[in-house]
Amino acid sequence: MATFRIDLINRYLKTHKRTLALGAISLVLVNLLSVAIPFEVRRIIDGLKEGFSFKDVLYQSGWIILLASVMAIVRLWSRQLVFGVGRKVEVDLRQRLFNHMLIQDPGWVQEIGSGEVITRATSDIENIRRLLGFAILSLTNTFLAYAFTIPAMIAINPWLTLASVSLYPLMLGIVRLFGGRMVNQRKRQQEALSNLSELIQEDLSGISAIKIYGQEKAEEKAFSKLNGNYKNAAINLAKTASTLFPLLQGISSISLLLILALGSGLIENGYLTIGGLIALILYVERLVFPTALLGFTLNTFQLGQVSLERVEELLNKTPTVIDKANSININSKVKGKLEAKDLCIQYKDSQKKILDRINFIINPGEIVAIVGPIGCGKTTLARALGRMVNVPQGQLFLDNIDITDLKLEELRKNIALVPQEGYLFTNTLENNIRYGSPNASLEKVKKSASEAKLEEDIRGFPDGLNTLVGERGITLSGGQRQRASLGRALLIESPIIVLDDALASVDNKTASGILSSIRKKAKKTILMISHQLYAAAACDRILVLNDGKLVQEGTHENLIQENGIYRNLWERQKATEAIDAEQ
Repeated sequence: MATFRIDLINRYLKTHKRTLALGAISLVLVNLLSVAIPFEVRRIIDGLKEGFSFKDVLYQSGWIILLASVMAIVRLWSRQLVFGVGRKVEVDLRQRLFNHMLIQDPGWVQEIGSGEVITRATSDIENIRRLLGFAILSLTNTFLAYAFTIPAMIAINPWLTLASVSLYPLMLGIVRLFGGRMVNQRKRQQEALSNLSELIQEDLSGISAIKIYGQEKAEEKAFSKLNGNYKNAAINLAKTASTLFPLLQGISSISLLLILALGSGLIENGYLTIGGLIALILYVERLVFPTALLGFTLNTFQLGQVSLERVEELLNKTPTVIDKANSININSKVKGKLEAKDLCIQYKDSQKKILDRINFIINPGEIVAIVGPIGCGKTTLARALGRMVNVPQGQLFLDNIDITDLKLEELRKNIALVPQEGYLFTNTLENNIRYGSPNASLEKVKKSASEAKLEEDIRGFPDGLNTLVGERGITLSGGQRQRASLGRALLIESPIIVLDDALASVDNKTASGILSSIRKKAKKTILMISHQLYAAAACDRILVLNDGKLVQEGTHENLIQENGIYRNLWERQKATEAIDAEQ
């Protein structure tokens, strides 16, 4: 069970106190009118016995209609006020959570899980909205209903009042029991629907693999199972609801019969008037709905408390990579010099250093390849240059400025990191290339595409740059996706480009042509992390990493003369190509 966090509720509602105060005042007025109407009905009925004329009845009836109309208008207004607060908090909180997610470290989603994050940003925030809207309104209304109605009933007849509400604790207990079950069943139904949606999304993305391996029947069976789970969850929820509401209606009917049985005797003995009995019946009927709703309200309140804590857990998560309080901008044009001084990178909860005392200097305009076996730390070095991981102070420098002293926006504007799996959005190819520079002209987009050797591919597309790229770029080949991502990086005109195996799906000739094109058209510093040693051989220098350490450095011609890691990798690649050629 969640702890009661009135501090969190106050924090979310503090900017809406005036609206909530108006809502509370309107609820008080609604409940006062609700008490007044049965009292007026009592006056009419008892007045008929005392000789009320038809005109008196019409006057009193008109008065009751007026009170009921005012009550309906005020009730509608109160609901709009309170529910509106819930909606406003929902929108503000979702925006705040989204903004908070954007400043987190790139790997934080993997720690929590994307599905869990989406659930907290959708279902949990909806639960908070119900807590701050429906639950608060319902609890306040129930309290006021009892606070005003019970004294009015007691004023008519205390003993009949006690008898009439004696079954309400039973009603509340049943609602609590069934309400909790319905909340869990509704949650299971939502989870089942979510599982269906995930399978549909996954199968649509992987439809090619399904057809290649002939797994249509297997996927059909998997969907049928999940669809059956959803059906069972929905039926169970319907069964519970169809059992609960007749039970509540039955208890309400018993309470009404009890009033009629006891009240008729009191009327006969002169302790109660007919108007008083009718008023009591109206008052009892008035308490049925808030009493029945109270169980659901308490369950909603409890569920909202859990969701509050789950969302707060995300909001309290602070990123490790942030701007310093005194971070700076680079006032002059960046030349593109990079330097590492005993650079060490160690991930959280890991005893091993991914990069261990790395030292190098890369001069402006150089094209440097970074190679090494799988897991040697190449990608970590690329991420460190863009501060996608936490970099210790005084170990990595851009134009002799410690990158930890630079604003993140300034650093990433000057170092364009192109990952192996460049993400493409469901949009046109033109807008995907323009993503990093939304206001770039069409001419600049075409120029960047040309430098990325994507020009011929674009001519082959039916709509050219206006070709719609499917989800994650599924309509493009692997090489086209990588070159589109490279074009995006070239468009922002950063003086430094880091290619993290970003040309892995491109042949050696095209990769060499891309590097040559970039070198000729723009004097950029390029770090090329690659397994393609033929492309690396064309670079000015090669840095060789192994087990997190920089073990070799030099040109291709020098390194193949040494008996080391690079020579082994080169000979292995040549042997692999020879075997492929024979086959």
